[in-house]
Amino acid sequence: MKDMTNLDQFEVGYDIPAKPGMDEADIQTPCLILDLDALERNITKMGDYAKAHGMRHRVHGKMHKSVDVAQLQERIGGAVGVCCQKVSEAEVFVRGGIKDVLVSNQVRDPAKIDRLARLPKLGSRIIVCVDDLANVADLSAAAVRHGTQLEVFVEIDCGAGRCGVTTTPAVVEIAKAVQAAENLKFTGIQAYQGAMQHLDSYEARQEKLDIAIAMVRDAVAGLKAEGIECELVSGGGTGSYYFESNSGVYNELQCGSYAFMDADYGRILDRNGKRIDQGEWENAFFILTSVMSHAKADKAIVDAGLKAQSVDSGLPVVFGRDDVEYVKCSDEHGVVSDPQGVLKVNDKLKLVPGHCDPTANVHDWYVGVRNGKVECVWPVSARGHAY
Repeated sequence: MKDMTNLDQFEVGYDIPAKPGMDEADIQTPCLILDLDALERNITKMGDYAKAHGMRHRVHGKMHKSVDVAQLQERIGGAVGVCCQKVSEAEVFVRGGIKDVLVSNQVRDPAKIDRLARLPKLGSRIIVCVDDLANVADLSAAAVRHGTQLEVFVEIDCGAGRCGVTTTPAVVEIAKAVQAAENLKFTGIQAYQGAMQHLDSYEARQEKLDIAIAMVRDAVAGLKAEGIECELVSGGGTGSYYFESNSGVYNELQCGSYAFMDADYGRILDRNGKRIDQGEWENAFFILTSVMSHAKADKAIVDAGLKAQSVDSGLPVVFGRDDVEYVKCSDEHGVVSDPQGVLKVNDKLKLVPGHCDPTANVHDWYVGVRNGKVECVWPVSARGHAY
């Protein structure tokens, strides 16, 4: 197996799309590029916000699936660690040196529980979400078997309609079971309202979060009445972090997409009715694509189709231009409307994908660019880790 930290062994155009020092114009397409200046500004801005509001920020690793990006978020953004959705993602981040990892999901399969219970041996704090009493016993048995400690968040369904309990008595019941279980520690509450993150209206998002915050506040009070303290109350995303951080009950954020900023998140509005990608956050994440055909006068065909991106949240947007528009795609082709015929074969376009998370998951590399030069090439470390 190749050492992914040593780029000298890779060949541009065969193994990797670029190497440090290359001109941006020579990057092979289609590939993912990161505007490093914009990325660093986004990370620093969120880090400064979290610090100013007394919040921990646990960045969402499922968004970028990159140890290098997570380390940058720790280094310049003050991130305390990552959350991820799969045991396999957690394994990648732990082995990459991340010391505080939350699996912000349920782990129920016996083999996955066993793998999770081994991870603290590598020197990282491991937290996992629970919404069922039966899961407590299984996690405890695995931790005892490996001589490790797993920490537990009780997950509340505060509006997303997915995992999580819905009543304070259920939260208290599970927390007590965790406290009584060997090799487990009750650490707090997972309360991420994912269903409202992409609502256009700031007021609509606030209305949903008011309900979630009330549920969380009641749960914390219910636990306290039983003598159980919550070290962490965790949640919050790119579309809501300002609500959780001013709630007086949350103390940890889980923002992800703010760092890259995709087209679907970009369209939501801030409290002043302005798109959040026009002031709050910058686009830092792009699919670089090349024109491969212009046989039709009014359209250019590019090499970024369905296999280069996810379109579950809509088609990508051509960055920095309003004279051309990405209008259609098939497996290996993207159709760009070019009514004025301004594009030529081999011209390159930067596309802002509709949804950054699943788009990142279909690529092997990020090419980091600054001032027209390739500065770094980072592997998408947890790409394809879905088990």
